[in-house]
Amino acid sequence: MTDVSPESWMQVRPEGLYCKPADAFVDPHRPVGRAIVTHGHADHARSGHETVFATAETVAIMRTRYTDDAVTGAQPMTYGERKDLGNGVTLWLAPAGHILGSAQAVIEFGGRRIVISGDYKRHFDPTCAPFELVPCDVFVTEATFALPVFSHPPIEHEMAKLMRSMASLPDRTHLVGVYALGKCQRVMAALREAGYPHPFFLHGALVRLTQLYEGLGYDFGSWQEVSKIDRSDRDQFRGRVVLCPPSALADRWSRSLPDPLPIMASGWMQIRARARQRRAEMALIVSDHADWADLLETARETGAGDVWITHGRVEALEHALKQQGIRAKALDLVGREEEPE
Repeated sequence: MTDVSPESWMQVRPEGLYCKPADAFVDPHRPVGRAIVTHGHADHARSGHETVFATAETVAIMRTRYTDDAVTGAQPMTYGERKDLGNGVTLWLAPAGHILGSAQAVIEFGGRRIVISGDYKRHFDPTCAPFELVPCDVFVTEATFALPVFSHPPIEHEMAKLMRSMASLPDRTHLVGVYALGKCQRVMAALREAGYPHPFFLHGALVRLTQLYEGLGYDFGSWQEVSKIDRSDRDQFRGRVVLCPPSALADRWSRSLPDPLPIMASGWMQIRARARQRRAEMALIVSDHADWADLLETARETGAGDVWITHGRVEALEHALKQQGIRAKALDLVGREEEPE
C-alpha cells in the first residue's frame, strides 16, 4: 500500500515546504518551477518562479513590488477555486485575514488535507477578506507572536489613542511608522472609521501599494504624497497624520517636519524595548498576525491532530500545544522574517 501519511508527501527542502506528488513548493525563498504563494510580503513572495499559484491580488502585489516579468507564469485563483496539480493533488485557497489577497493553501492528497496558513490573523480588517477556518489533518502555522505576553487589542482602541493625541497635541506632526504593504492601508482605513477627516500625508515609499489597493476598489479618502507638496508651509502638517516606513521615523526626512511625534504601529509595540529601538514616543499595538490566544484557539478549532510550526516563537507554541494533546513540531524553515515590510 502506498504511504499517504502527510510526512511522506509534504517535506521540508532547502527551497521551502515541498509537496512531492505535485512537484510544488509553498512560499519558497528561492526560484522554483512551481510555487504556491500565500501572500505578497517579501519573505513569502519571491520573484523568478516559472509558475505561481496565488490569488489575483497577490499576483498584482508581486507585479507591483517586482516587475511584470518577475511573475510570468502566474495562475491567479479565487478563494475556494479548486486546482488539479496532477498526480491526485488538489489545491484550493482560503482567506487568511493577514493582508490583501492573503490565503491559506489547502492541499489534498490521498484522502488527507494539509492547510498551510502562511501568516494570518483573526481580528477584523476591512482591507482584506477575513480568516476562514478550514478543518484539516495537519495545520501548518506561524508563531510570530507565540508568547503569552502578546494579546493584541482591537485596532479601534489604538486609533482612539492616536485621535486623542492629535486633539491634545495639535502643534505636533503625528508621524506614524507603518509597513508599506497591509499595515499602511489598514491604519488609513481604521482612522477613517475613527472619524479622521483630514487628508493623509504619505511618504513616497507607501504610494505605489496604496494606489494598488485603490485600483482594486479600496477607498481611503484624500491623501497626498509629501514629496509633491510645497513644504514651505510647514504648519500644514501640525496636528495631522503623516505615514512613513519605520526606517524614516528618525532620519533626515522626518526632521524636516514640524515638531514630529514619532509613533510606531506594530504588534511588537507591546514590548517597550522594541518601541525604544524604533525611537517611538508613542506605541500603537497594531498587528497583522495572530496573537498567543488566537494561535492556540485556531490550532484547536481546525481539529488537526498534527500542527507543524514554521517560524517565530516555535518552542513556546510547540510546548503549549503538546500540553493540550496535539502533536506539534517545528519545521525549521529558513528565510522567514518576524514582520516584513
